[in-house]
Amino acid sequence: MYDPLINSHPNKQKFASSYWASTQALPEPTAPLLGRQKTDVAIVGGGYTGLLTAYYLATEFNIDCHVLEANQVGFGASARNAGFVLKGSGRLGYAAMTQRWDLATTKGIYDEFTQAVARVDGLIKQHSIACEPQEAGYLKVAHNPKALVSLQNAANYIQQNLASSQDSGAEFISSQDFRTQYLDHHQAFGALRLKDGFGVNPLKLLLGYKAMVQAQGVTISEQSCVLDWIEEGGKHRLITDSGELVANKVIMAGNAYTPKRFNHRVDDKFLPILSNVIVTQPLTAQELTEAGLHTHQVTMDTRILKYYYRLLPDNRLLFGGRGAVWGKDAANPVYGERLKMALNKCFPSLTNKAIAYNWTGWIAAAMDDMPHVYSKGGVGYSLGYCGAGVSFSSQAAYRLAQSIAGEALPNLPLYQQPLPRFPFTQARRLGQWGYYHYGWLKDRFG
Repeated sequence: MYDPLINSHPNKQKFASSYWASTQALPEPTAPLLGRQKTDVAIVGGGYTGLLTAYYLATEFNIDCHVLEANQVGFGASARNAGFVLKGSGRLGYAAMTQRWDLATTKGIYDEFTQAVARVDGLIKQHSIACEPQEAGYLKVAHNPKALVSLQNAANYIQQNLASSQDSGAEFISSQDFRTQYLDHHQAFGALRLKDGFGVNPLKLLLGYKAMVQAQGVTISEQSCVLDWIEEGGKHRLITDSGELVANKVIMAGNAYTPKRFNHRVDDKFLPILSNVIVTQPLTAQELTEAGLHTHQVTMDTRILKYYYRLLPDNRLLFGGRGAVWGKDAANPVYGERLKMALNKCFPSLTNKAIAYNWTGWIAAAMDDMPHVYSKGGVGYSLGYCGAGVSFSSQAAYRLAQSIAGEALPNLPLYQQPLPRFPFTQARRLGQWGYYHYGWLKDRFG
């Protein structure tokens, strides 16, 4: 499997054998970049961020742009994720944000995350994207009594300081109510519910975005991996194996699929992390009743090494969590087996239910636990979604387009600070390995 810290480029890679790929065939790829071409803005990466940046550049600012995708649209994280449209990104809680900055900054970030969810919902409706959006609601489950207190405090903090309306707020749900009305989760001590998250088929959403971009006449060159990037004379020369794209400005939109040596602006400034997702065979009506699965809302727990899950439209249960540390171990069946063991503990009646799909994909974390949408001197990027990119990528793309067009962005750390560099970059994976062991112990005994 492609490993961003090992392989030099993400081209000529196999597609994930995901559940999503079984529901939607990929269209024929567009033509690769051929010969020497020119554009105002080159966008590297044909996932959510790259496609929507192109869409907003074309529709909002009438700026010529060209998308380069290393493989085919649908290869990377945008089609491997769990399809959770969540309000949030990164690992920082809102109270922690206020401690780091101030309440006004925290409210600004909360509003950006709220707008992100609304933006995805608006794009789906405006363009009639058939991506199977599910019922609204994001459930965050306390996995122990200490986490329960934290969730209660978080719900109160959001309601008192951040929510601008009832629909954008949070509610606390007791353990009994959660198990009878939402999920009969055997490790749940209660939950916080945000009212404006929802689940989608991420591949169908991505292909909907692709169609939107193509309808604007924007060129998407697939099978066009950038092998070299030369900056000279105020221009950017992006070299592929069959062509060269000369641009005035460049957007890096590869997130975790960006190679470790790509451009000094992002090199050594993110940690690629493998997520692993399993999906069961469809559950019968009796199995749904016995398991106590009463909702299709997206759900995540409060562990350091989080589990996330949701009931899909065809009543399969999706269950995800962390995978291997190194890409070479991604296909080791032990990681899928561990997820199934965790699923069994949450929903014991499904212990004998077979797993139909098991796949992995990379997400990216920043050193300071938050995404950075940043541009300077005609080069921009959005990196560090930490697994919440389905929603925030839409807001990031809009802000990137604004920035490239010369508009000022909100005065928030998300948009005003470049990515910080990881210390001891050669030891990132060893640090991750150690953190996983710490997290396992903390989640079990803390």
